[in-house]
Amino acid sequence: MSREIVIDPVTRIEGHSKITIHLDDSGNVHDALFHVTQLRGFEKFAEGRPFHEMPSLMARICGICPVSHLIASAKACDNLLSVKIPPPAAKLRRILNLAQIAQSHALSFFYLSSPDLLMGMDADPAVRNIVGVAQNHPNLARDGVRLRQIGQTIIELLAGKRIHPGWVVPGGVNQPLSAVVRDQILALLPEATRKAEATLEWFTPQVERFREEISVFAHFPGLYMGLVGDEGELETYDGWLRVVDDRNVPVVERLDPVEFKTIIGEVDTPHSYLKSPYYKPLGYPDGIYRVGPLSRLHMAKRCGTRRADKWMATFRQLDHRGSFNYHYARLIEILYAFEMIEQLLNEPDILSTHVRAHAAPNSLEGIGVSEAPRGTLMHHYKIDENGLITYVDLVIATGHNNLAMNQGVTQVAKHYIKGGKVTEGILNRVEAVIRTYDPCLSCSTHAVGSMPMHIQLLNPDGAVVDEIRR
Repeated sequence: MSREIVIDPVTRIEGHSKITIHLDDSGNVHDALFHVTQLRGFEKFAEGRPFHEMPSLMARICGICPVSHLIASAKACDNLLSVKIPPPAAKLRRILNLAQIAQSHALSFFYLSSPDLLMGMDADPAVRNIVGVAQNHPNLARDGVRLRQIGQTIIELLAGKRIHPGWVVPGGVNQPLSAVVRDQILALLPEATRKAEATLEWFTPQVERFREEISVFAHFPGLYMGLVGDEGELETYDGWLRVVDDRNVPVVERLDPVEFKTIIGEVDTPHSYLKSPYYKPLGYPDGIYRVGPLSRLHMAKRCGTRRADKWMATFRQLDHRGSFNYHYARLIEILYAFEMIEQLLNEPDILSTHVRAHAAPNSLEGIGVSEAPRGTLMHHYKIDENGLITYVDLVIATGHNNLAMNQGVTQVAKHYIKGGKVTEGILNRVEAVIRTYDPCLSCSTHAVGSMPMHIQLLNPDGAVVDEIRR
């Protein structure tokens, strides 16, 4: 008789979710689904707010990547103002976003995924965690903590605080960079690049140990999307949307990000509060694509910094259709972020005091697109004549990957579960394919659908007195 395996909750990710695996009569996997079980609903309760509040409000979506939402929201508000912000302000925003990417990638790699990479997928869960990493690999653990600390420190030095800073505003930033702060940040970067590169040197030979996981962790042909610069280089703040296939053949070469809805659609599904975006020309559910560090390094022609470009060449030799190599891409982007921050801090106009453009709303609709740690982030707002928000659509990086995550869960479960035989290590691999995407579920849960609900009323002894199912 068919049965169901439930992994609840999925561990070592941000937010609340579960996985259900459906077995057929032979005990083999028929289907599997990734359910996001929380609802934040920022799209709805932002309605009616003054548009200039949106950057600070949107930053509250998440405590891990608040800067990403702050920047995408501010860019949407720049669009509402119909202004081009001063170039020094754009550079400062770019630095802040790069620091955000570095610290978030360090959190994902060292804190959440390194226990699997260091101890093995089948290791005892009692030691396969960040405490076990600290005890058994103290030097690597210290480097991970330090890399995240440096990224957070740069955010604090620039924006005043590490979590939910209010420094980025519609029209630019609210305070210029001082020479003292610039020099403080520059002093941190040699250590950061050294530790990032040392981690890459350690991790590269480890990849060979995970050949089986690489072959089944969401390993399938598909599309990859992200921002690139004018010459096809890696871009995290501005630029053009590019879509390529798994052979890096362009599907969409240079699309203005404000036109993203010409190629991206969204659907709500009954099993999750996470929307499922898809590539419109292929339709739903066939229009699967990926975003994030793996996608960015797959489709960009180069990083644009010396050390990162060297490692990108090594990365491009891998079979990176499998999502396992998100881990490798994250490490390269940490290195790139710190190198690019140094380049930007040495720009001649970085200390300019002209860092904000002032204007009243000149458009009733605005779109802001940037790259978050987990991938391309899109904020779309509409306002009324009084500048009050009437419509918000947030296409979140984790959402872009939803279809790919679901297909990846099914692929891993079908590969490892045979005849109904399940081990803890197998279930950990099913979770681990989700961790490769480093999903941020608090950011992405805005779909209002008909996800099943089960409420039980228990007496003091734990017996079920009453229950409701929807």
